[in-house]
This record gives sequence, structure tokens and C-alpha cells, in this order.
Amino acid sequence: MANNPALLDAYIKTDATFRQNSGLTAKEQEVVLLSVAVENECTYCVAAHSFIGKNQSGLSDDELKALRNKGKLADPKLEALHDFTQKMVQKRGFGDEADREALFKAGYNEKTIVAVVTGIGLKTLSNYFNHQAETPVDEAFASFKWKAEKV
Repeated sequence: MANNPALLDAYIKTDATFRQNSGLTAKEQEVVLLSVAVENECTYCVAAHSFIGKNQSGLSDDELKALRNKGKLADPKLEALHDFTQKMVQKRGFGDEADREALFKAGYNEKTIVAVVTGIGLKTLSNYFNHQAETPVDEAFASFKWKAEKV
């Protein structure tokens, strides 16, 4: 990313504002970021956010397993956030009324939708960069290596 200051600056600033101003807890942020990374099949970001999720944001082993395998989270509120994020990526941002209603029913609001869009933008920058750069997983994240299952 350092080869292009525009990308590096955009990533750093978007990450900072997402972390500080999204209205999501650290755990919810990792649910969004991991959901996006899995949908985009970014091996580097799945490993990195699995590490962050477990060691800094309080995701349990079961939650990590569900997120990494497109499974269901036991916590209904986190599952609604996970499901909404997946659908937004899959539908390229064209979430429908049913998608929004499920999110709202779980206790989230319109600010959450904007936070998810920000998280998708943030991870899309890094996911696509890592695809092109073929970024190897750092040693610190090695125990969280991941590979997309091809169906």
C-alpha cells in the first residue's frame, strides 16, 4: 500500500474513523470486517482479523469458527449483523427492506447500516489490494491461516 499514498492514506483514515466513530463495539467491528473478508476470500485479512477478534475484541473460538466458515453465530444480535453484512457484500450494496428489517429487529439502527457500508469499503480496499499483491500471512497471524472453501 505504501507504493500508492492515496490508497495508504484512504485505508488509514477509514480504519481510524470506523474504529472510533462507527457506533459498533470492538466485537461488532470484527464481525463486520471478518464477514467482508470471508465474502471477498481474502486469506490475509481473514487471518489478521481472526487474530484481532480473538486477542483484542473478545470473539470466542465458536464465534470465530462461525464467521470464518459462513456459519451462524449463537448470539442473535451478532448473527443479524453478520447476516446483514454478508448480504450487503453479496448484493453489492443493494440490501432490501427485509434485510434492513432483520437488522433493526435485532436492535440495530440506520447508523449501523452506514457503519457496515464503511466497514465494507475499508475491507474492500485491503482485500482487493491483498489479492493483487498476494500478501503472505504474517507470522503473528500464522495460527489463524484460512483458505476459502471452493464449492
